[in-house]
Parts: sequence; structure tokens; C-alpha cells
Amino acid sequence: MTTFASDTLTRDALTVLQPGFPGTTAPDWLLRRIGEGLASVGLFGRNIATPEQVAALTAQLRAEREDVLVAIDEEGGDVTRLEVRTGSSFPGNHALGAVDDVDLTREVAHELGRRLAACGVNFNWAPSADINSNAANPVIGVRSFGADTDLVARHTAAYVTGLQAAGVAACTKHFPGHGDTAVDSHEAMPRIDVGLDVLPERELVPFRAAIAAGSRAIMTAHILVPALDAARPATLSRPILTDLLRGELGYDGLIVTDGMEMQAISATYGIERGSVLALAAGADAICVGGGLNDENTVRRLRDALVTAVRTGELPEERLADAAERVRALARWTAGAAFAPDTEPSDVGMVAARRALSVTPAAGHTPVTEPVQVVALSPVANIAVGDETPWGVGADLAELLPGTETTTGTDASAAEEALKAAGERRIVAVVRDEHRHPWMAQALDTLLRARPDTIVVEMGVPQSAPRGALHIATHGAARACGRAAAEYITGR
Repeated sequence: MTTFASDTLTRDALTVLQPGFPGTTAPDWLLRRIGEGLASVGLFGRNIATPEQVAALTAQLRAEREDVLVAIDEEGGDVTRLEVRTGSSFPGNHALGAVDDVDLTREVAHELGRRLAACGVNFNWAPSADINSNAANPVIGVRSFGADTDLVARHTAAYVTGLQAAGVAACTKHFPGHGDTAVDSHEAMPRIDVGLDVLPERELVPFRAAIAAGSRAIMTAHILVPALDAARPATLSRPILTDLLRGELGYDGLIVTDGMEMQAISATYGIERGSVLALAAGADAICVGGGLNDENTVRRLRDALVTAVRTGELPEERLADAAERVRALARWTAGAAFAPDTEPSDVGMVAARRALSVTPAAGHTPVTEPVQVVALSPVANIAVGDETPWGVGADLAELLPGTETTTGTDASAAEEALKAAGERRIVAVVRDEHRHPWMAQALDTLLRARPDTIVVEMGVPQSAPRGALHIATHGAARACGRAAAEYITGR
């Protein structure tokens, strides 16, 4: 192999990687790799302090490569990186699906995209097009527009359209659909055991809508779908990525893997082997960096791809095709329209207020005295993370000074809240009560002792409403908590 060919091969191997990195400024090794061919980077919560800092960081990256793709996992709602320490200004998919106004969804996605573009982010790993058909799903839940196929499809298309109109590439996920799982692919390998009679009429419908709307990228799912490929998960499956997505669905944009360090891949194949198999299957970009975010990870993956080409395991033309698709997306983002002077919109709060579902047991009158909030808090999944605040306590404390909050992770939280409350009214905040028996038990205890308790459900409202007032926010974004607090207090 000639030196020129080798240099081209190494550059292509770097081009298909989408790594993360530590810190709020770009390390020297990352800037050097961009100079050597790296075309994408991913931003995570650890990289973000303020919009101004993100703008300075992306400018630093663009000084090395003008068309570099700067990606982020900014779904809005429960999954936010730009507002990781405060909670999102935008309700997530489930709230938008509850409103079911595609114009509103488009407007929310456009405003979110506008804010990303304003700080130099041009590639969003969103929206989630998964249909939440399994209510026990531990990782999708409120990240889905809902359980209805057509609703999810029309809102996925609206989200893609709105986001890309702001100059930010959409990455519709998680192909071929992560909704009908009871396992989190961050932790293990989920499996969807539905037949070819169901998949085309359910899971694939939102992805067809996303493709028709022009989604610039699609992210794969680390899930086993035996009806399509009994041996390998979608991320590593040629029948799923090449035959189905490229062939049958006619998709011609960028195919990106979900994070390769997730246990579904790293614990079964390893990230090097997994990356080679993903490229061979038809993926174009390898996402890594949520957990592994050092220079050695980039070097390991680059060398694994180069070695696979040299040994004949990965055709050189497949790697070259993947690299060219990455560059094509970079060219699109570099030329995409963006109006930085557009005034910020309050559409997030508008949407959050419209998404509230309220069930009063009797006529509700605004609460005017301080309350005792008890947050019944489940363990957050990795996609959401545990550093983003949620709930209604802070907003109620602002609106009703003297309000206090206790937090609990088991049924004993109810007794603690009753002791702390004294004469104050209780507001119990839950997240997916239907998935957590201890949470339902704690509510039972609270409502027996204090039937006037207000219940705020900030997850999927699957359990029957109860309490003197029940508010379903359809998500735990900061905007959702604020909307619930406003309703409780009549503000």
C-alpha cells in the first residue's frame, strides 16, 4: 500500500469517528486529530457551562476545521445537555405528543435548534422516533412522542423539519425502534420479539416519516430484532442497516451508531470489534464519548478500522463511502441557513402549559400557603443522567415562600414527609409511578393520611390519577415543573 493510500486510509478512519472529550475547552490532542482528519466531535454535559462558553469552544474547534460537525444529545425534556444543570426550557417529546399540535412541535424544535446553532452546535442526536409501546420501557418513556404509531410519525417529521430549518442536522433515533423493550441498552442487550407483520406497520412508520421529511442522519439501536437478524444487534447488522434502511426504505443520509461504549455492544463485542462490524454493516459514523472520552479511545478505534481494511475484513471502499457521507453532512451544515439575530421565543413554556393533563377530585382552588413537597425519586437512566434537577419544589418555593422539599427513594419517604409537613399541604411528585411499586406504596400512605395531597406525575401517566388534584406534566423538564407550579398556585 502506498504512503498516499495509507494517509488517506488513516484520515478516513478518523473522519468516521464522533468522539467525546473532557473539559470545557478543547484539549490539544483533539485539535491535533481534527487537523489529521477528524470531522466530528460530541458534546456532553461535562463540556458545557454556559452558552457563551459553548460558543467559544465551538469557535476553537472551527479554527481547526471550518466545517467540523459538533454534535449534542439535546432532545429537550428529560434529556438535555445544553441545560444539564438547570433542566430544559423545553418540554420533551411525550409532552408534545400529548398536545398533538404538529405546528407547535415544529416551533419547539426550531427554537431549540436556533439556540443550538447560536452557540455553534450543528448536529443534534434527536429526535427519538421510538414508539413507547411497552409501558415498562426503562429508557425511552417520556422521550417518545407516545404509543400511537401515526402520532409518533407525524411529530417526528415535524421535529425534523423544525430543527433543520434552524440549520441543525437532525439525527432520528433509535433505528429500527427501541420502544418495545423492557431493557436499557446502556446496561444490556434488549430484544424485540415481534414479527415482520408488525415491524413495518409499527416500528418503521416513524422512520419512513423522518426520511420523507429529509432527516440528515439516523441513529442505530443496540437492540436484537430476530425477525430481521437473529445473530447481531441492529448497529452491527447488514440486513438491518444496508438491506432494510438503505435498500427497502431508500435512505441515503448519514447512519450513526448509538454510543459504542454502551454495555449492549462493549460487553459483548468490545468497542474496536463493534466499530469494525458497524462500518461493515453499513454505519457511517461511530459515536463514542459518553463514557470513554480520551485520546487513547480515538487512537484505538482509528487503528482498529485501519487494521480491518488492511486485513480485508472491512472493504476500503466501504470506509471511504462512510467518510464521504460524513463530509457531505459537514458540507450541508456549513451551508445551512441560520439567522442568529432571531429573538428568543418562549414557546417552551407555552408548550409545557398546554401539555398539562389535570384531574381534580373536586373543584381546585389555588394554593396560597407554603406546602411540603415530597419528591419520590427513581434512579435516573444513563441517557437522562442524575445531574439534571427536576420536580416542582424550587418553583413552588419561589411562588410560595416557606415551601420545603424532602426527597425519598423508597416507601419510607411517605412517613418522613408526613412528619415534616406539619399543617402544610403536601405535594407529592412522582416519575413513572406505574414502574415503581415502592412509589405507589408511598402514595397510598400519603393519601390515607392526607387525602388533600396533590400528586404531580412527571413521567408517563400510566397509573390512574389520584389525589385531591392530579397533574400529569408528561415529562420532567424544568419548563414542565414550572407549568405545574403555576397551575397549583393559580399564577
